[in-house]
Amino acid sequence: MIDKNTYPKLTFKDFENMPNVTMLERAAAFDDFLDYLDDNGRLNYRLVNQTGCANELSVHGNAIVPNGEYVNFVSNDYLGFTQHPKVKQAAIDAISTYGTGAGASPAIGGHYSYHQLLENKIAQFFGKTDAILYTTGYTANSATIQALLKKEDIAILDMAVHASIYEGCLTTNVKTFLHNNMEHLEQVLKHSQNQYRTKMVIIDGVYSQDGDIAKIKDILQLVKRYGAYLLIDDAHGVGVHGNTGRGILEKEELLKDDDIIITGVFSKTFGSLGGYVVAQPELIRMLKFQSRQHLFSVSMPPSQAMAAVQAMALLDEEPQWQAQLWRNINYYKEGLKSIGFNIGNTESGVIPVKIGDPTLTAKATNMLFSKGIYSNCIMYPAVAKKDARIRMSMMATHSIAQLDQALNAFDLMNAKLHIATKPNL
Repeated sequence: MIDKNTYPKLTFKDFENMPNVTMLERAAAFDDFLDYLDDNGRLNYRLVNQTGCANELSVHGNAIVPNGEYVNFVSNDYLGFTQHPKVKQAAIDAISTYGTGAGASPAIGGHYSYHQLLENKIAQFFGKTDAILYTTGYTANSATIQALLKKEDIAILDMAVHASIYEGCLTTNVKTFLHNNMEHLEQVLKHSQNQYRTKMVIIDGVYSQDGDIAKIKDILQLVKRYGAYLLIDDAHGVGVHGNTGRGILEKEELLKDDDIIITGVFSKTFGSLGGYVVAQPELIRMLKFQSRQHLFSVSMPPSQAMAAVQAMALLDEEPQWQAQLWRNINYYKEGLKSIGFNIGNTESGVIPVKIGDPTLTAKATNMLFSKGIYSNCIMYPAVAKKDARIRMSMMATHSIAQLDQALNAFDLMNAKLHIATKPNL
């Protein structure tokens, strides 16, 4: 078993598998570790939010976080559509018309007109003809990759891609390349020449921890040069980037490239739940019968499907939300930089404050809580061991007063912990 004196150096990953330890023994050891984190103010996870997803949350706290109202920087509801009256009404109307659930998987009776409508709408959203729905965004990645790539193939991953992509690669060969490093990607593609049946480069459009964006034009050039395929997960780009919110592909004028496989979610910009894949018709049709998690999972409920359809329409009908989001992003970034915090290369609604030391990061997060700011303390294995940070998501519905409250909280926290360097405006 684990020596408790080593707890300060351990992370959740150390408990994923413990040789010669039974399931229950491992659970007991992890339970003790969670108690240690809680006792030391490092377990600010799974807090109970008592109000809906909005720019302010009513939180039922714990020993460290008091019950109270907090400005919300932990939700990926970038445009605030979870609370938009039209989106909520669409969900209510769907329940009134169709009920609360689908009742079956899509192949055997669980495919309804609202699913077909959503498939058509998300395909048309990107200027394509075909799409497939998944009950979660995580599954859209993991299930699709498992279905497409086998032991004769290879997935070539930017090392910063989402965990769902790594899970999807369990059935195939995997190589990674340094984040956004084109020389390393080309080296991997060269070494993979003539060794695998299918080569697929997989990237995020916007990276979920640093908020920076993929060098997609350079990547696509290499993909085509070496006869590979490209899959882009643009979960954090859609609704944020592009003149009409179509994401990184629109921003980089690549929407017309029909060879790119697009994955994404309805749970961020679209204020709902579920995931999708948009690709060539032949691939989509195969996925509908060969992707096990789609084939054997009950379809998404009508409320979520119709809420997503309405949210998609709102992107075009009410573009002011995307514009307001960017005003908030730019205002907040400049405020953090003026204090001297390291926010990396973010170009999106994801804004990290990089601190490095996990203990110091936990202290900083708790001090923000004490000033009414709810943000996430992100540590290994979500990021590298020496790259702990406070991660925040911006919303179009944040007021300037709320952003100022957060910036003042960061300033007060920094006065005590001395994290920031000189202002880097």
